[in-house]
Amino acid sequence: QVQLVESGGGSVQAGGSLRLSCAASGYTVDTACMGWFRQAPGKEREGVAAIWTSGPRTLYAASVKGRFTISQDSAKNTLYLQLNSLKPEDTAMYYCAADRLGRCWTPHGSQIPYWGQGTQVTVSS
Repeated sequence: QVQLVESGGGSVQAGGSLRLSCAASGYTVDTACMGWFRQAPGKEREGVAAIWTSGPRTLYAASVKGRFTISQDSAKNTLYLQLNSLKPEDTAMYYCAADRLGRCWTPHGSQIPYWGQGTQVTVSS
């Protein structure tokens, strides 16, 4: 059984930083791909960043490129998302996702089978 558990969210002021973690069990983080998505109230879920084992290759949403960094630690079987220069528009619930078939950048993550419960990020101006 795959379990993804996020942590590290919180409330910060604009310009601040956070590091989100996603501890995986039943799934090895360097299998195919993993990603981070976010959903703000009243908005659709959107992809933030994803990482593929083959390459390795990463992709970022245009809105976070240059500010967020996705990484993984195989020894700890954990996925990370470093959030820097945070803006109020980054406020959302952030979810970790995984897919053994590599579909970690499908629109809204619709084809991804494994999800965490989410961790809230709130950025105040």
